[in-house]
Amino acid sequence: MKRLIFAGSLLLASGTVSFADGLFWVVGNRATGKCNIVTSNPVIIGDIWFGDGPYKSRADAKLARSTIRACPAPTPDEEKAEDGTN
Repeated sequence: MKRLIFAGSLLLASGTVSFADGLFWVVGNRATGKCNIVTSNPVIIGDIWFGDGPYKSRADAKLARSTIRACPAPTPDEEKAEDGTN
């Protein structure tokens, strides 16, 4: 019986980890005064003062970031760095 409970808990833990794959969150960073897009569920403590999401794509997260009043608009240089283009 203990083995069955242990196996079930391992299955549940691995399922929740894989559930978060491919998702994006918008996070407000008080230290930088900017909003970042991250790929892990944020913990709201310290300099992280809000988290919004999850979103299924980076494009959805960018659109959401543009509608959040607390998020300043990123500069063109920041957008290029974020996209990984030069």
